[in-house]
Amino acid sequence: MYQFVSVLVILVSIMLVLIVLVQNSKGGGLASNFSASNQVMGVRKTADFLEKATWSLASGLLVLAFVSVMVLPRGEMQSGAAIDEEIQNMNVPSQELPDFGVGGEDAAGDSL
Repeated sequence: MYQFVSVLVILVSIMLVLIVLVQNSKGGGLASNFSASNQVMGVRKTADFLEKATWSLASGLLVLAFVSVMVLPRGEMQSGAAIDEEIQNMNVPSQELPDFGVGGEDAAGDSL
């Protein structure tokens, strides 16, 4: 089910990108092709269709995002990641840090 919803999300996203690319912010785009003729889909009706298609696809993408979270397979997830287990099982070597003489004494043991 999750794969099906993922494919739907990809298809809706591609359609949304194509609809947005057809539009032109200054009234051009697909609507400019019909400006000279007086057809069923005139300039205004084409712009309305593109706007409604954009809003419909955007809301559909939002709904599909919520549905994909709900159908996310949870049984296959582990309680912790493999890297977390390795970090917990890692042995930290105990070694002394070198003394660089910052503590107020030089190498001969005299105080500074």
